[in-house]
Amino acid sequence: MNTTLLANAANEARGLAMDAVHACNSGHLGLPLGCAEIGAVLFGEALRYYPEAPKWLNRDRFILSAGHGSMFIYSWLHLSGFAVSRDEVKSFRKLHSITPGHPEYHETPGVEATTGPLGQGVGNAVGYAISAKRAAAKFNTAEHTIFDQTIFALLGDGCLQEGVAKEAIAFAGHNGLDNLVLIYDSNDVTLDAMADVSQGEDAEQYFISQRFDAVTINGHDLAAIADAIAKAKTNKNGRPKVIIAKTIIGKGIPEVAGTAKGHGEGGAKFVDSARAGLGLPADEHFYVSPETQAFFAEKKAASKATFEAWQKTYDAWAAANPTLAAELAAGVAQSAPSDLSSQIPAFPADYKDATRSAGANVINAVAKAMPQFLTGSADLFGSTKNYLKDSGDFSAKNPAGRNIWFGIREHAMGAICNGIAYDGIFRASGATFLVFADYLRGAIRLAALANLPVSYIFTHDSVGVGEDGPTHQPVETVSGLRVIPNLDVIRPGDAEETAGAFVAAMTRTDGPTALILTRQAIPLMNELSVEERRDGVLRGGYIAKKETGALKMILLGSGSELQHAMAAAAELGDGVRVVSMPCFERFDRQSPEYRESILPKACTKRISIEAGVTGLWWKYVGTEGKALGIDRFGISAPGDVVMKELGMTKEHLLAAAK
Repeated sequence: MNTTLLANAANEARGLAMDAVHACNSGHLGLPLGCAEIGAVLFGEALRYYPEAPKWLNRDRFILSAGHGSMFIYSWLHLSGFAVSRDEVKSFRKLHSITPGHPEYHETPGVEATTGPLGQGVGNAVGYAISAKRAAAKFNTAEHTIFDQTIFALLGDGCLQEGVAKEAIAFAGHNGLDNLVLIYDSNDVTLDAMADVSQGEDAEQYFISQRFDAVTINGHDLAAIADAIAKAKTNKNGRPKVIIAKTIIGKGIPEVAGTAKGHGEGGAKFVDSARAGLGLPADEHFYVSPETQAFFAEKKAASKATFEAWQKTYDAWAAANPTLAAELAAGVAQSAPSDLSSQIPAFPADYKDATRSAGANVINAVAKAMPQFLTGSADLFGSTKNYLKDSGDFSAKNPAGRNIWFGIREHAMGAICNGIAYDGIFRASGATFLVFADYLRGAIRLAALANLPVSYIFTHDSVGVGEDGPTHQPVETVSGLRVIPNLDVIRPGDAEETAGAFVAAMTRTDGPTALILTRQAIPLMNELSVEERRDGVLRGGYIAKKETGALKMILLGSGSELQHAMAAAAELGDGVRVVSMPCFERFDRQSPEYRESILPKACTKRISIEAGVTGLWWKYVGTEGKALGIDRFGISAPGDVVMKELGMTKEHLLAAAK
């Protein structure tokens, strides 16, 4: 290891960060300056990557959990030859640049995850580690190793104070993810103050208690960093690793280094003197020396040789294992069978059960058709009913298992599912009760922002939960999810709509889907064929019962209340249409012509019914319509009693119609 070259590269990375933050007068200097030596060792020596193939399947992954330090990763991606040009570094935080304020997936080559909300990247890294473990178990053979990557995440005090990180760390230790290396930038500073104002735990002992191997080093000692990382990569002893790197926040700007003022852009006004102190030229900003350029050019050439050698191994593996190769290709393509719906058996006409129970049948049919599909639950498999039969449980002893036991860790479940989805080999889903969706809302929002095809299975969807009472009866949660951009929220009205909902989730590749399922039994709506009902879900809304005479009124419903609309229409006469609206978002993406054919503007007498808050229904019922719902919290009583008490009945709908 050439410590002189790496030390110079570290200082030049500091210069890039200072110049970028100074140019836009915005950003966070603390981590890019304090972790410069860590970046030099990672990108100069330790990480396996090839900038010309940023999605190389067997690259090491690096996730910047402390995403506010984004100039750290942009500087090192630029120095190491990724398609992040000097001009893009200069455009830090500017409109339409690929160097936004926090790292964003799909925006910047080499960025593995959208990070910024603290702690999420730790969960993402755990998801990547699960994906890597399962990929190795599933696809490696005795003759060919195509997966043996290491997952790195750089985090800070802020990440560790967020509960999502602690949940993910506990999961990683319990499941023996020894391909995971966390690098903890321990600089003893948070944004407001010195860290001892808000924390006091012994980091080493904490991680050891969570079944991690832990070591504390000087985060500015290149040799110590390199030695710790090398040992962490090679010691596959069934324990994840943490390197606690003691650093000086804002190192290189003496006026703010080691203080809370060094966290943000406070040091930018001292850039000129700081650059001089680092030995950077006064007349050239965004400076990278010829020696550093040559060093990374050599690194890139060596990486190319490593990549090409792996490619030969991959080609030989694919030729010897065509079935496995096809399965891997389908996973990477995020594809679902074109006939997926037909691979889900139809339900008997007299079927009556909860949609969570129907979902159990559907999800197992999906799993047979899509071997890349994984699922997990937050200690609720017995209730959410998404367990995959004969598929094994993921663990240190069985990394090929397809059922993930997340424990009571909804927030980490969301972030871990995102990590699996970021890796792009397997399709991830997680389950819990709907009322706990807010525990993973931050991760759901990031999945929607990053266009990740994660599926959420939320059961016990309404006041129909009954005796558990208002703490467990979601009334606002479905609407709360519907307002997240790019999240499809599907609340099916019977078993066949449930099948359509899973097909919709599996065939969607540009964002997440939340499946909202009941605990209470509901009958099948047999007015239409199986194919028509499943296709109707894919469209988001459809005519579930067509009027037999001139159209006079439209009843709209979703989920368990659709049955009441169907029953009411049968009594109201020949001019009443029933529209099933399982997914607002899919319906709104349909053509204006289709939407008009379902909800013609000329018919203004419309009534919606759903066991939840009414606010979002008004865009469909209009100012002359009525929205029946529950704009209050629930009641502790048997579910059917609560539904009747709060007006979720055929009789209440009839009264409103008349």
